Amino acid sequence: MSGLCVRASMNWLARHLPRLWYRARLAWPLWPLLPFSWLFRGISALRRGLFRSGCLRSRQLSVPVIVVGNLTVGGSGKTPFVIWLVSQLRARGWRPGVISRGYGGQKMAAEGADGLGGVVAVAPETPAALVGDEPVLLARRCQAPVYVGRDRAAAGEALLAAYPQCNVIVADDGLQHYRLRRCAEVVMFDGRGVGNGQLLPAGPLREPLMRLRGTTAIVWNCAPACRFPGKLPPQFSMHLAVGDFYALHDPNVHCPAAALRGRRLYAVAGIGDPRRFFVQLAALGLEFTEHPFPDHHRYTPEDLDFAQDGVLLMTEKDAVKCAALPLHEAWVLPVDAQFDARHASQLLKLLVEKLDGCAPA
Repeated sequence: MSGLCVRASMNWLARHLPRLWYRARLAWPLWPLLPFSWLFRGISALRRGLFRSGCLRSRQLSVPVIVVGNLTVGGSGKTPFVIWLVSQLRARGWRPGVISRGYGGQKMAAEGADGLGGVVAVAPETPAALVGDEPVLLARRCQAPVYVGRDRAAAGEALLAAYPQCNVIVADDGLQHYRLRRCAEVVMFDGRGVGNGQLLPAGPLREPLMRLRGTTAIVWNCAPACRFPGKLPPQFSMHLAVGDFYALHDPNVHCPAAALRGRRLYAVAGIGDPRRFFVQLAALGLEFTEHPFPDHHRYTPEDLDFAQDGVLLMTEKDAVKCAALPLHEAWVLPVDAQFDARHASQLLKLLVEKLDGCAPA
């Protein structure tokens, strides 16, 4: 009986942890997790210290690296920002490549599946089940080479060997991947902020807030810049602009939101904060039934049986995993990161200065 109670408690925590993490104060169900958070803090500090002292070796690529990452668990708009950043760098004469962890991909789960230590090149048509959803979306949207691997330094080296014309690497995620040296770090937050301010597992933080002091810039997605204590790098605000829906099985077919009003709609979102997608749909004047899923969820036809009598609406991140499913009617909402002109100019100036300072002579 006690074992059943423990398992039931753990299952309850797993379902409700994100909601509890992002309360302003520490919720009482999380109190027993505080000792584990203190242990996590100590291990995190020790690991970073070992890399900084040289006891653990990091690797320097032959081109400068910009890391776009999170201090918190879950999505915060990194992928749209990376797409925007790659586009902006290309417009300024840089030739970027993109590397990522490939979270959730079957090929990433198999150690050394390709004989290259788990490094895989991602094409727009690569199945998301093999390499993860975000890398496939990046390959489709960035118009740049994309490589994934547990070891981001190895992924970067493989990319540069295949595409020697690339002269900058953008790392999607990897703020805590200290094995890869970087010349600039951009930390993303969304409207949820830092929640209760505790480290895992009692809170959503991967590292203490003081880690922000060594970064290059902080970008807030769909939220105003927040004042953290201490001296911090410049902060910028972006928002996600939506376009017309496109058909899941034929991206060349488009549909305005107005054409979907009055129909039976079901919205699915397997992203870090599904609520953000639902708010976007509501802002378009749509009425729908919400169906949130865990981040990086692998969809099956049974997951979406509820939509047989209506229309499915989903994010681009979900679309790369659902394209092969036999769905009746499904529409995808594209989003693009946007900054006001002043913030865009200041952020890019800051990053390009870093790149120029790191680029080989």
